[in-house]
Amino acid sequence: MRLRIGTRKSAMALAQTEAIARQLAAAVPGIDVEIVKFETTGDTDQTGKLLPHGGKGGAFVAEIRSAVRGGQLQAAMHSLKDMPGNEDTPGLVIGATLSRDPATDVLVLRPGLSFDQLKAVRGKGFKIGTNAVRRAAYARRLFPDIEVIHYRGAADTRVRKLDNLEKQRLADGGAVGPADALIMARSGLERVGLANRIAYEFPVTEMLPAAGQGIVAVECAADDWAARGILAKIDDLAARRCAEAEREVLWVLNGHCNSPIAGFASIDGQQMSLTASVLDEDGQRFIEASRQGSADRPRELGRAIGLELLAKGAADIIERSRPK
Repeated sequence: MRLRIGTRKSAMALAQTEAIARQLAAAVPGIDVEIVKFETTGDTDQTGKLLPHGGKGGAFVAEIRSAVRGGQLQAAMHSLKDMPGNEDTPGLVIGATLSRDPATDVLVLRPGLSFDQLKAVRGKGFKIGTNAVRRAAYARRLFPDIEVIHYRGAADTRVRKLDNLEKQRLADGGAVGPADALIMARSGLERVGLANRIAYEFPVTEMLPAAGQGIVAVECAADDWAARGILAKIDDLAARRCAEAEREVLWVLNGHCNSPIAGFASIDGQQMSLTASVLDEDGQRFIEASRQGSADRPRELGRAIGLELLAKGAADIIERSRPK
């Protein structure tokens, strides 16, 4: 069988898709995997915020999903954290989740700056770049005097701009920066061969990852049973269960693309631990909940955590951050 799988054109997306192709070749002898590259709206617009494009779901996912629905592709590669968790995806299912890469966030610094310097002054006088509201909120909690600036681009592009002291262009024609530091996903840096640039790795107790961070998802048509059967051969059960727990929190909270929601699940034997948080953008309001439950009932655990966060006032924070 030939399986055409769609992906973004970035170096990280291609590395992730090539990993899928290798796993499929090992699991299904004789399969012909064709990688189809897409330049999504989020890739062509490197200046504006993602919100006008429908958030990450619209900017990085919509066009490839449309090709799957239209039959031009049998599958689509997504970073799970880019897939909206508060809405249905009619006609599509996640056929496989790959084993989870490290889910943590890390700090990347421009040459000449150290983590100890940044920490000693609580970030005062320095600029940290990110496009994620969650990361911005945590950055303001960890470095109260730092300036957070809007920062876009593929993983390798962001590091290049940091090293070259380039400013980040904005949609209105202005610019911000240059940045002194970036907050990025460890897994993304590793995928593009830049793990050596990690200056500090935030433990999940300091900075909870985005729901699904570090997990590669392969989506296919719900009624394409041939593709579903093939993708099932590379599905990682532990990663799927963690993804279901974390994304259930997003569903219960009805979190939109601008919501600073974090969530991370881990499995130890038959038990799953799940922690999730909701923060306002300036990092002043912070709500967190943690529970343990049976690993084979992940959605139940995610639902319990989501309801606990709502009981603690999460809805108000989420509504305040919702686009007007």
